[in-house]
Amino acid sequence: MDDRQFRNAMGKFATGVTVVATEVDGNIHGMTANAFMSVSLNPKLVVVSIAEKAQMLEKVTKSGTFSVNILSADQQELSMVFAGQVKKQQEVVFDRIGRIPVLNGAIAQIACEVSSAHVEGDHTLFIGKVLDVHLEDSEPLIYYSGKYREMVEEGALDGK
Repeated sequence: MDDRQFRNAMGKFATGVTVVATEVDGNIHGMTANAFMSVSLNPKLVVVSIAEKAQMLEKVTKSGTFSVNILSADQQELSMVFAGQVKKQQEVVFDRIGRIPVLNGAIAQIACEVSSAHVEGDHTLFIGKVLDVHLEDSEPLIYYSGKYREMVEEGALDGK
């Protein structure tokens, strides 16, 4: 199989969209990621996967902390900004959970400290010990087969 076929297959898994954020030397950095999952309830752990060529790899390694911000359906433009798909500069407002930057309006803000890092293939998997979470009640931003999607409530299309 070639790389494109593999990418297409992985794109068949619908995911939420996150922005991973960290702060180094007073500057906040972020990147869009959908390679995120929970790992453990006790202790509370999550994992994010960051490509070896991504600038974010060095930032998370240096800071030792990161947040995972699960984006709401109305935050598609933020996803595109942090994916480098929007070239115009725009101000992004961050809040904080403790000392860790988090995105305003995210449906879940998860503040973590790096517990461990594992290099696998061309990515590093950062295991994050969850320090705190903040939740909002909103619909998630969904990504499937290379496109942003919306959730539709069961029965909403057929009038039930």
